[in-house]
Amino acid sequence: MSDKQLERGQQWLTQLLELGKIPAEVSATQEADGCWLTIDSTQLTHEQVALLLGENGRVLDSIQYLASAILNIGQAPEEKGAYTIELDGYRVRRLAQLREVADNIAASVRASGQEEEVRSLSSAERRQIHTLLQDESDLETFSRGEEPDRRLVVKLRTPTSDLD
Repeated sequence: MSDKQLERGQQWLTQLLELGKIPAEVSATQEADGCWLTIDSTQLTHEQVALLLGENGRVLDSIQYLASAILNIGQAPEEKGAYTIELDGYRVRRLAQLREVADNIAASVRASGQEEEVRSLSSAERRQIHTLLQDESDLETFSRGEEPDRRLVVKLRTPTSDLD
């Protein structure tokens, strides 16, 4: 991701917050998984932080979705980027929780041999667990169902035949 994309993301989120009358600074950093736009919560009230997070991070997820959608409109494929919106350490804490969920479900599937479903995840959280488990050679993940009842499924990978 280029410095121009980082700056564009930072400006977009700053303007969105200004329109919402939320006085917060935004910093932009390049990470391995894309651009992280971090909202500085030090000048925000508890109510403002709660408003921006929403129930179970849904508002923050929506802002992140909008950022990625809007900032990638009209961009060449090589110029498109992934944007993560962070506030008050929420994404870092949630990623740790999702790692624990992924580890627990992987252990459970391995022990039982049965597929398991994980409910109540946002599409972004399902993608994170897919990513966390993608290097597990004995497991596969996929999504099942339609929103709002879409679920992540984890199961043992079916061995492929070398005779094909």
